[in-house]
Amino acid sequence: MSCATPGLIDCCRPLGAEALGDEEAEATARLFKALSDPSRVKIVNLLAHSEGHVCCCELVPELGLTQATVSHHLKKLADVGLLEREQRGKWAYFTLNPDASSRLAGLVQIPEVVR
Repeated sequence: MSCATPGLIDCCRPLGAEALGDEEAEATARLFKALSDPSRVKIVNLLAHSEGHVCCCELVPELGLTQATVSHHLKKLADVGLLEREQRGKWAYFTLNPDASSRLAGLVQIPEVVR
């Protein structure tokens, strides 16, 4: 999968890797950029603690944002592969990508620094 396509998280190597190539560093930076907004972090948190698919309309009151703004944030998170989207009629339902949690954890695992 190319780093420029949805599923960006598949391209990211852990920050603790020996050396990241330019493309891997850029892919990882795009992933962190997608998470750089507090509302997006809250969305990931809410979905991580939900038992199933969550409709965009359910996130609007939780976040205190307009539907258009929530949709924008959901698209950014889906574009990097953190969320999966399912269309049901006119509503979109979202879940965390099953691999996202472990991949995110793996990204930030840095071996202990020996002093």
